Amino acid sequence: MCSRRSYLLIVLLALSGLQAGVGQDKPAVAAEGTSEKAELDTELKVFREALLKQGSVDAATVMLFHEDAKAREILLAVLRQGENSPARMAVCKALIQAREEKRTLKNDEDFIEPLLGVFASDVAAEAQLAVQATLVFPYDKIGEPLDRLIKNRENSVAMRVNAIRALRLRRDMMATIKLLELVDELDDADKRVCGEAKNALHSLGIPVGETGEARKQTIETITREGEVAFLRDQLTRQDARMRQTRTELEGWQGRYLSELDKGYRRISEDKAKGEFLAEHLRDKEAVVRSWALDKTYRWRLASQLPDPLGPILIGLISDENRDVRLSTAELLALMQRLNSAQPLLDQHKVEPDDQVKTKLFIALGAACSSAIVATPPAEISPQMKKIRSTTLGLAADEYLFCEDDGEKARSAAEVIRKLLVRDGLEATEVEKYLNLLSVRYEQEKGKPDGALRGALMNAMASLCAPESTCKAKARALFEPLFGQALQDKTAFVREAAVDGLAYINARAALEMLRAGFVNDPSETLRKKLIAMAHEDGAAEDLSWLADKIGLNSEGELAWQAMLSIFRKLKETDAAWKQWVGTLTSQDSKLSREQKIAFLKIAEAKATNESKLDVRAKLGELYYAAGQFEQAADYFGMLYEAAGEAKDRETIFPKLLDACLKGSRVERAVGLVGNHLTEADLDPDGVVIQLLNDYLGKPPLGPNQNAVLKALEEIEVPQERPKWRQWLDGWKAPPSKNEGEESDKPKPPDG
Repeated sequence: MCSRRSYLLIVLLALSGLQAGVGQDKPAVAAEGTSEKAELDTELKVFREALLKQGSVDAATVMLFHEDAKAREILLAVLRQGENSPARMAVCKALIQAREEKRTLKNDEDFIEPLLGVFASDVAAEAQLAVQATLVFPYDKIGEPLDRLIKNRENSVAMRVNAIRALRLRRDMMATIKLLELVDELDDADKRVCGEAKNALHSLGIPVGETGEARKQTIETITREGEVAFLRDQLTRQDARMRQTRTELEGWQGRYLSELDKGYRRISEDKAKGEFLAEHLRDKEAVVRSWALDKTYRWRLASQLPDPLGPILIGLISDENRDVRLSTAELLALMQRLNSAQPLLDQHKVEPDDQVKTKLFIALGAACSSAIVATPPAEISPQMKKIRSTTLGLAADEYLFCEDDGEKARSAAEVIRKLLVRDGLEATEVEKYLNLLSVRYEQEKGKPDGALRGALMNAMASLCAPESTCKAKARALFEPLFGQALQDKTAFVREAAVDGLAYINARAALEMLRAGFVNDPSETLRKKLIAMAHEDGAAEDLSWLADKIGLNSEGELAWQAMLSIFRKLKETDAAWKQWVGTLTSQDSKLSREQKIAFLKIAEAKATNESKLDVRAKLGELYYAAGQFEQAADYFGMLYEAAGEAKDRETIFPKLLDACLKGSRVERAVGLVGNHLTEADLDPDGVVIQLLNDYLGKPPLGPNQNAVLKALEEIEVPQERPKWRQWLDGWKAPPSKNEGEESDKPKPPDG
């Protein structure tokens, strides 16, 4: 703080004290060497009062560089007295501050003797400040006084130890040599002081040595190599110590955060979990706040955060720690229904870190968008309208046209998209930002890195979507750019262009794209075309879609698109006959289930003359798939529709077999009964063969027993002896000889 500013501050602080003490010039604790009758001007009186009564560092600093000699006398007197510790500490802090600010102190040697006297203080913090304050003096001034203090046994051990510590603080070759010499010069009576000197050397990474000769050699080596080498070695040692300290710190932090993790995982209720995070989001340690933000971020991805966390997160926007602000901005970009727009804008204005500032801008865009989406256009508040306009201005002026940072331009495009997609802006303002997007896109044409072009194209395409309130203007402006972008080498650009064209006219876009893009290198683009065909495809799209059947990533999507087209075809479309044959042939790539799904559609669309062919295929497919009930239904329809006996004879075995295996007992028994009314069953006939395959392998299951029971109840003429023998054989319990399989029913005699 400059002296003039400090002066004004101290005057304001101390004026009340002077007024309250009119007629009493004596301070609460008089400094030794200052007379009550000393003639001081008003200014020095203010400073002295502030120093003695309040321990003001600012007052001490002003007097330290004051032109009046009496100011220095006050400071020296304060250092020499031992009753006012806050005042002495303030003077020490002023000396430390002077060194940090590299301010030259005139006649600084005046302070050496009083300052060393503070080494004897019983207040540890006071003595430590005095030790640090000695760094204001160069070694050639403080070295000898420190040496005398250390060697004088009349001084207290604490005072001498503090002098050793003063030497230890100095990154000075001569101070280090002095510590080595003191180890030899101090005798057994000075063990504690000598031990402190050894500790100081150890902390500096200097070998103490076992003997005086070893220490002498160390001194010679240091002297020979010189000051530069000594400082370089000290810097290297300091870096190593810092790395070790950092590693240890990270270890302790890791263990502490691990314990926090365990405690957090043990909490199951959302309310308690929110309280736990709220507590640690307020923690004084930045690393803990960052931990809590990470957990909050993960929670937000999984579910909605409890409301009490909102105000705490908004407060962290302006946290003193840069990483905390960054994490908070990233989290708030995901938050909905949280009124954070104004705080984000305020912090953006003063944020010093460029990366954090960009994240704040992204979060600001998201906050504005959330507020606008949740409010009808007519009800958007004037404040929010102003914030939205300011945010759009930031996007245009600070981010969109940033040449050296693609992330900024991409973020600007996304923010503009979010804030234009809803109504509430003047038409001229909408046109302005739409034009800015197209201009920025044009600037990116031809550049090798197409990531930004893709982001810009994606924003423009989104503004053409049905939900966009500015889609009419956007479509008119961007449609030519979409067409041109189809030739872009960057896949993301082409993909976004396809989206834009689809929003404008999906059917026209599909007609244009099917010629050259169905096999585009971009899988995403190919899938977009398949999706377009699913919604707006026609018979002309079936061929290229069929070519994709069987491909791992696109086959099923293409097939679903084909089914969608088939459902939309008319009964009279010539495509039916072609595709029924193609898709159900032996060479077809369709699975059995896919063929069935297709034929079900074909059945509904087919005319009478082609319906039987479709049903025949369905019956065979269901039978092959083991779906015998469905097969029986279709074979039954074919059987009923057959006009000639030979056609019925062809279908009959399939129908009876499907009925037996599909548990259509009544239908199966009816078929057998019809045959029995005409004649006895020949052992070589198809009916007996099918029944024997189904019933002739005991033990019988529930369905087989049901069929057998129903067959017994058939009323047949008495002249059907062979049939009765077959029934008795199927009913007979299985006989089994040792080592042989159960006997099967034997054909009737004769």
